[in-house]
Amino acid sequence: MSFIIGIAGGTGSGKTTVVRKVVETLPKDEVAIIPQDSYYKDNGHLPLEERQEINFDHPRSLEFKLLIDHIKKLKQGKPIQQPIYSYLTCTRSDEAIHVESKKVIIVEGILILQNAQLRNLMDIKVFVDADADDRLMRVIQRDIIERGRSVNKVLERYEKTVKPMHLQFIEPTKRYADVVIPQGGENKVGIDLLSSIIEKNLDLGKKNKKAYA
Repeated sequence: MSFIIGIAGGTGSGKTTVVRKVVETLPKDEVAIIPQDSYYKDNGHLPLEERQEINFDHPRSLEFKLLIDHIKKLKQGKPIQQPIYSYLTCTRSDEAIHVESKKVIIVEGILILQNAQLRNLMDIKVFVDADADDRLMRVIQRDIIERGRSVNKVLERYEKTVKPMHLQFIEPTKRYADVVIPQGGENKVGIDLLSSIIEKNLDLGKKNKKAYA
C-alpha cells in the first residue's frame, strides 16, 4: 500500500520547491507526484473571456471527486490516467498521463487539505508557510512567465481572488497539518525532517514485507 503525503500551502509559498527537494532525497522509482492543478474542471464550454476570469483559488474550481478516486486507486496499487490541464486555455486535454502506483505518492496543491475526504486518505499532511509579500513576488514572476499575464492583471487578480481566497480557504487548513514548513524551499531543517519521516516509513514497509515473507 502506498504512503500518501499531502503538501499544501498558499499560492507562491514554495510548495513545488519543497516537493522537488524532498523527491531528490528519495529513490526515483519509488515516488509519484499528483499535482492538484491537473484536476481543475474543464471549462471549454465557456467563452474565452469568462475562462480568463475563473477563480482557481476556490474549492469549487476543482474536480475533487476525480482526484479522490485517483488517490484511492493509487493507494490500492492501481494505475491512473492523470488529466492534463492548461492554464492558458483553461481547458483539459483529451490526452492523459499514465501514472503507476508507487511506494510514495505526493499530492501537492493549495486546496488539498480543504477537502475532508481527501485529507483522510493522507498518511501525513504538510503545510508550506510563507509571508504574503514573498508569495506575491513569486506569483508575479510565475504568472508572467508561465501564464502570459501582465503585471497589472496579476496584481488585480491577487487583490480580487488570491488574497481573499487564501484567507478564507487556504490559511485555515494549516490546522490540519502534521508538519508546518515556514519559508518553503529555503527551510532545510523542515525538508530534512519530512524526508526522514518518509524514508523511515519506506524502511518500515521493507521490514514488514520481510517479516511476512
